[in-house]
Amino acid sequence: MKKILFVCLGNICRSPMAEFVMKDIVRKAGLEHEFEIASAATSTYEIGNPVYPPARQKLAEHGIDCKGKTARQITKRDYDYYDYIIAMDNSNISNLRKMFSNDPDGKFSMLMSYTSRHSEVADPWYTRDFEATWKDVTEGCNALLEWLKTKD
Repeated sequence: MKKILFVCLGNICRSPMAEFVMKDIVRKAGLEHEFEIASAATSTYEIGNPVYPPARQKLAEHGIDCKGKTARQITKRDYDYYDYIIAMDNSNISNLRKMFSNDPDGKFSMLMSYTSRHSEVADPWYTRDFEATWKDVTEGCNALLEWLKTKD
């Protein structure tokens, strides 16, 4: 079983979008039994809040339901438990390195590093461009799955 935790600052836009997009992709590939997928925040800003409405709407436009998801902060237990901790931007990586002694087990990566673009996933909380975030997250999750298939 491959255990993936997607991480962003607040866990209300990008990381839950990645969580539910990845769940949808692996389900459609018939691989859901091979994965455990979740998301979390580096901050405490949004703990307990649901997925931000425009992010929820963007997922719904593509037939993906995120009902019941609420923001939570990553923990030491998460670091120990998950195989892959996938961040959305450099700031998330920096925060994670501070929180977990510079990633001693080499679990951190950026979602878009699995694509040919190696960019950040822009935060739609600030950009208000949820379509661009959707495209990045979808591209990144598809590329991540292809990369993970080579790890078998």
